[in-house]
Amino acid sequence: MPSRMLTLTLRGLERDGLVKRNAHATIPPRVDCELTEAGHSLKEPLFALAAWARSRQTVGGATGV
Repeated sequence: MPSRMLTLTLRGLERDGLVKRNAHATIPPRVDCELTEAGHSLKEPLFALAAWARSRQTVGGATGV
């Protein structure tokens, strides 16, 4: 993923309260990101959705949907 796209995605997740960004005043600049409580609350439903999607796949890559 291009760094610009990653930055925009992380800023959107931060705006939505799912990620906390911690910028460090270093050279080169460094930013650490971590999930907020709201972000952590999405893990279980996202894992369930991923498991459902995997269960719907067939060998050839087509889905059973």
